[in-house]
Amino acid sequence: MTAPTLAPSAGTAPALPASLRMGAVRLRVRDGARSVAFYRDVVGLTPLGTGPDGEIRLGAGGRALVELEVAPGATPRPRGTTGLFHLAILVPDRTALAVVLRRLAAYRVPIGASDHLVSEALYFDDPDGNGIEVYRDRARAEWRWQGGSVAMATEPLDLHRLIAEAPALVPVEQKMPDATVMGHVHLNVADLESARRFYVGHLGFAITTESYPGALFVSAGGYHHHLGLNVWQSRRGGPAPEGSVGLVRYEVLLPEAEIAALRARLLAAGESVQEIAGGFAVADPWATRAAFLAG
Repeated sequence: MTAPTLAPSAGTAPALPASLRMGAVRLRVRDGARSVAFYRDVVGLTPLGTGPDGEIRLGAGGRALVELEVAPGATPRPRGTTGLFHLAILVPDRTALAVVLRRLAAYRVPIGASDHLVSEALYFDDPDGNGIEVYRDRARAEWRWQGGSVAMATEPLDLHRLIAEAPALVPVEQKMPDATVMGHVHLNVADLESARRFYVGHLGFAITTESYPGALFVSAGGYHHHLGLNVWQSRRGGPAPEGSVGLVRYEVLLPEAEIAALRARLLAAGESVQEIAGGFAVADPWATRAAFLAG
């Protein structure tokens, strides 16, 4: 069954366009050399130089997926705070995921792994404790929808079978394929009703599933999710102290005309926006920042 077009619920903002894509995720880290080595050698991203703010950029296919803001004096993010649960890098196929698994095994990185019905995923942390998911999607025709909700679950992933699919002649150093993108971002929030009001009611994401207790998944264009929002570790929590390691911002890419329309909707809803090059930034109720950029 093909994924339907998901209309926003009554009382929400107009739906975001199906052309929406996730952009780079910027992280604050303590040790630049250590983090670059991890994202280059272990994750498999390609260094892309520095950006206009001095951030270190790594990605695939010439696109930045992860940006590193180096702050040697950054403090650890306290438990129970809002912010990043994990960033999620989407590889184009199962073979590419198998190569990542073989690389993680070679570097002895502790991992988790799950079959989510719509996708297969590997989970691990970077040296500063930032959560990372690397996953591959099943074909949309295999996703199961009922009443505008996509079926998702957390089932065991057979790692022995997966790693057997890694081509024997591909070296561990093989970088992620050019078609690799940032698939979604999963956030810790303090309460789901406020998250629903901001992300669905103000921004215009559509809810795709509420099947996980304590979590809400939203997207544009019938994707299984561009954002995950959960209270599993952060219920009634607040932002981490200024200057902590962790998420600085994530990017959402939209057609230029949609940027202006979204800005107007947010201002009408009483949200504060900050003008930045190429678009604007806005913070959710817990100061987690998203940059909406033309792209």
